Parts: sequence; structure tokens; C-alpha cells
Amino acid sequence: MPARRKAAAVAALCLTPPALAALPVLVASPAAAHGSMGDPVSRVAQCYAEGPESPESDACKAAVAAGGTQALYDWNGIRIGDAGGRHQELIPDGRLCSANDAAFKGLDLARADWPATGVRDGSYTFKYRVTAPHKGTFKVYVTKTGYDPAQPLAWSDLDLEHPVATATDPVAAGGFYTFSGALPERSGRHVLYAVWQRSDSPEAFYSCSDVTFGGAESGSAGNSAGGSAPVPSAPAPSAPSASAPSEEQIEDGADKSTIEHHGHGDDDPATTTDPDPASAEPASPDPAAEANEPKAAGAGAGESLAETGGDGSTPYLAVGGAAVLALGAGVLFASVRRRAVGGGRSGR
Repeated sequence: MPARRKAAAVAALCLTPPALAALPVLVASPAAAHGSMGDPVSRVAQCYAEGPESPESDACKAAVAAGGTQALYDWNGIRIGDAGGRHQELIPDGRLCSANDAAFKGLDLARADWPATGVRDGSYTFKYRVTAPHKGTFKVYVTKTGYDPAQPLAWSDLDLEHPVATATDPVAAGGFYTFSGALPERSGRHVLYAVWQRSDSPEAFYSCSDVTFGGAESGSAGNSAGGSAPVPSAPAPSAPSASAPSEEQIEDGADKSTIEHHGHGDDDPATTTDPDPASAEPASPDPAAEANEPKAAGAGAGESLAETGGDGSTPYLAVGGAAVLALGAGVLFASVRRRAVGGGRSGR
């Protein structure tokens, strides 16, 4: 092959479709975390499972009437982007379940007939449905004895001094963060309020889960006697049992979600709550921190960063790598061209 053609072929190889296809993966922005409590299922996820367009329970019908169907399609997006731990400062009484977001105001309705998960006191395995994993701390609170579900939920209704579960950086597996807690003695209807505060961003997520202590259809609850005791009778007809959406339901509604990255998280640099790599100071990698980074189930080295998250250095590495690749091709092209010209002159 003539020298010029050889150089052109080498340069073209660097720009083949496989190489070009890899670039979007390299420069993808880190995805924001999104999710909601899966067990006991959150109020918003329960209503989504019923069907946003035609919910079955009176409570979910009322929620749609108050706030529309979009809130249910966006079930994993009840969040405050700049919370930074200021939950009580930013969320007023009566708006805890919506995190003071008017789009989710239907979830704040004070009703005694929200579909509920039956639980009992003792150990409980919580499962938080996550669609974009990140580091952070989960805290779950239960309402105090004497809570009245017919009144708007206030911060003073929660036993903030004694969280029923606290977990920092649990590992995501099978689409869930799973962590243990312990439920106190209660009777009747109560609310479990979950706060997921990210540590790599000020963003926080919130959810309300309606539960009935001593009710049927219990979730992952155990009891102080080792979990062998049977669950008591079913809750009253006015409190239907709750159920989480299936994977098929979640996928079917993804196209109607306004939560970015196909309903899994924010992948838009203009709206993401992730730190801006252009303004962030580069930090030295921490091997221990990287080893403890939550990862999606089955996540491997070849997965897209939009699936597993990433750090702020990713765009820099991609641009630098592309520059080195282009420079190397240019040097090779010039070198071969010089040889071709030299060879032609010597042959004359």
C-alpha cells in the first residue's frame, strides 16, 4: 500500500463508527439519583401502581384530581435539589409528602383511606426502589402514638428523635437499596417518612409510606419473637392494602415521565443537581471511597455512566483522550508523508 494511503487508513481507523460510538459514553454527565420507598411502598408509587389514568382507590383518585396524573408518572422525583439537610426549613407542615412541590400536592391530602402496608413492631427490612444510585444517607421516621391521619402531616407528628432506620451508602442490588430497621409498638394507621440525603450533592428525596400496625398484607416486617407469629386480621375496608408497581409498569410509564434519562435520573447539564465539573476543583481519588461507591446490580466496567453514575472528571478525561488520539494520528500521518516524499526524491 502506498505510504499516503497507509497514513490515511490509519487516521480513518481512529474515526471508525465503533470509536465514534464510544465517545458519548465517555462524555456522559453523571446521572442524578432518583427513587422512592418500595417496601413499605410509598404513597406515590402505590398510586402509580394503580394506574395514573384510572386509579382504583378513592385516595389515589383524589390525588389525581388535586394534582393531575403527571405526579404519578414522576413517582421517583419527589425531591429538593438544594436541600443540603435543611429539610424542616424548606418543607412546611402539611406538605411533607410532596416535599413542598405543588406538582405533588395531591399526596399531601389528609385522609384515613390511603392504601396501606400491614406491618407490626419489631425488625423490618426496608427496600428503597432506586433508578439512579448515588452515595447518601437514608433516614426513616414513624409518626408518634396518637397520630391522626385525618389531619395534615406535620413535622411534630414524627418521632424525629428516634429514626426507625438509618443507613449510609448501602449497596444497590436488583434495583433496590436494602437496609434494616426496627419498628416500635404502635396500633392502627401511621406514616413512615423517608428522607434520602445525597452526600455527593445537596439533593434530597422524600416519601410517605402508609402503614397499618397489626394489619394484613405485611411487607418485610418481623417481630421481637423472631418473626414466627402470624399477622393479625386484615385492615378495615376503608384502608385497602398497598402494592408496589411492577418492573413492567415502571417501564411502560417511562416515556410519560418528565424525570430525565428515560425516567431514571437527570442527565441534562442545564438542570442536573450534580456538581458542575467546570467549576469544581479536581480532587485526588480516594480508593476507599471508590470501593464503597453504590453500584447498580450487574454494573460492570463496560456500562454507561448514565447507568452507574460517574464523577466530575469524566468529561475532562474524554476530551483529553480524544486530543491525544487526534495528535497521535497527525504525527503518524506527517511521519509517513515525509518518508514517502523522501523515498520519491531518492528514487529520481
